Parts: sequence; C-alpha cells; structure tokens
Amino acid sequence: RRLLTGTRVEKTFKSTDSAEGADVADMNLTFLYSDGEFWHFMNNTTFEQLAADEKAVGDNAKWLLDQAECIVTLWNGQPISVTPPNFVELEVIETDPGLKGDTAGTGGKPATLSTGAVVKVPLFVQIGEVIKVDTRSGEYVSRVK
Repeated sequence: RRLLTGTRVEKTFKSTDSAEGADVADMNLTFLYSDGEFWHFMNNTTFEQLAADEKAVGDNAKWLLDQAECIVTLWNGQPISVTPPNFVELEVIETDPGLKGDTAGTGGKPATLSTGAVVKVPLFVQIGEVIKVDTRSGEYVSRVK
C-alpha cells in the first residue's frame, strides 16, 4: 500500500526476497492552531512543532479543537495522517427547534457544531448545548452536562 495515496500495489516476491519496511511512526501530539493552510501540532515532551497540510488532515479538520491530543503519523519525519481523539465535545451553534410532541420516527435533525461539522442529533438537543460526538463515525453520543 502506498503511504501517501493509499492505493494498493501488486508485487510478487520470491520467498528469498526481503522487503524494506517504511519509516513510519505514530506520535501523540497536541493540536495548537490552524492558519488556514497548515494545522500546527506540538510534541509535549520536546516542545517541537510540526505543521500538517490539508492532505494529511483531510476530513478530520472538523474534529480538531485547540489543545486536543491527536495521533499524527509521520513518514520520514513528515506528517501524512492525523487522527483526532475518539470523542470530542462541541457546542451546537445551529439546529432546528424541537417541536413538542414531534417524536414519531424522525430519527433526529441536523445540527451544525462550533467547528462547522454537521451531525444528526436527537430532537431534544437545542442551540447552545454541548454534545459529545464520536469522531470515528461522526455520530452523536450524548449531551454533556
């Protein structure tokens, strides 16, 4: 598998051949900020900072909060993938008001969160509430008290 593109490569090897492993390392880094072009992370032990581009961050940008602990995959010292925490707590900034008695099989309503992510939430969730979201599936987990 190619590390940068994710595509598979078909190769045939003899049993006596050996393949060199990729220089890949996963590091726990703290997300600092985004300047629009790069997302900046810091190693909490060495205070070294790394910048990841949009290709490395991808769709995970909507789950990154300041000071969030993320797993950054490095290949030859360069970030190629960013994994946010499994759960994040975000504020609902826009959603339809829940109508009293409107509970019959609707399954939920869309809500826009403080990072711009849109998640389907239960009808009782209101604007200004903080909710817990599973970043792996992008689904609502619970309200935060």
